[in-house]
Amino acid sequence: MKVLALAGGVGGAKLAAGLQAVVGTDLTVVVNTGDDFDRHGLLVCADHDTVLYTLAGIANREWGWGIAGETWNAADQMGRYGEETWFRLGDRDLATHVVRTSRIRRGERLTDVALHLQRSLGVLARILPMTDAEVRTHVRTDGGWLEFQEYFVHRHQEPVVHEVRFAGIEDARPSREAEDAFDAAEVIVFAPSNPIVSIGPILAVPGVRERIALARARSVPVAAVSPIIAGHALKGPADRMLVSLGHESSALGVARLYRDLVDVYVYDETDDPALATQIEALGMRAVQAATIMTDDASRAALARAVLHAAVSGPATVA
Repeated sequence: MKVLALAGGVGGAKLAAGLQAVVGTDLTVVVNTGDDFDRHGLLVCADHDTVLYTLAGIANREWGWGIAGETWNAADQMGRYGEETWFRLGDRDLATHVVRTSRIRRGERLTDVALHLQRSLGVLARILPMTDAEVRTHVRTDGGWLEFQEYFVHRHQEPVVHEVRFAGIEDARPSREAEDAFDAAEVIVFAPSNPIVSIGPILAVPGVRERIALARARSVPVAAVSPIIAGHALKGPADRMLVSLGHESSALGVARLYRDLVDVYVYDETDDPALATQIEALGMRAVQAATIMTDDASRAALARAVLHAAVSGPATVA
């Protein structure tokens, strides 16, 4: 079964790991690149690298990002030189950004570099940037527009977000590899990532929604997993961002954002079963499952539940 997942952030990386455990090389993950930014002259692809390290089995499981057993000698030395230290790059993580930036400066596409990094780390699945073009997510706060990492890391997600924009999105297009992945997919999965700043940029790339529509037209099921449980996000600002942007912070609120895109919507087993009626009124089938992923077994279990729901359509998945 060829599976295409849209993902970003820690939740997306966890489900991607579960999907890789289930379908192996038949998994392709299209990742958000709106969080990418330049740090110390290097291109940092935050969401790609979180997925990369997780699928390679080297991620720091306590944090959900970065590399396990990381050291910080370069970052400490940069601090001594007076460089900003609010976004610290670990020594091994730094190597990723050096290789990426060097290859891009030699004229390689972002997609080609991403595939090289994955092969080097022995990742079974393919992880594709949503586009090779430069797209940057900005959020408007009371203090004006901020680059995403300034908001997310430096300001600790504290400012209220009133608006989101994806600079450069009009000129972006999916890579040929991403287009081929959409065309070959037998199941498409929206991971439990922030629907606004992780899944949102992917869907905003011109041509992506059309590819999803074409897939559904040939009976490819599209499933989504809610990142909101009992009104709250397990990690990150998705719940607060939904509210400040005029949406409901609930599984139902996220389902409304995916209306006309999704066939099966998976939300947590501890959430209100009565939500199913409202979710299904949006034109998607509601399925409850255990969506909190605490270890490899629960990641794979959720992946199996999502795929089973997508292809068979039961009312409930145990």
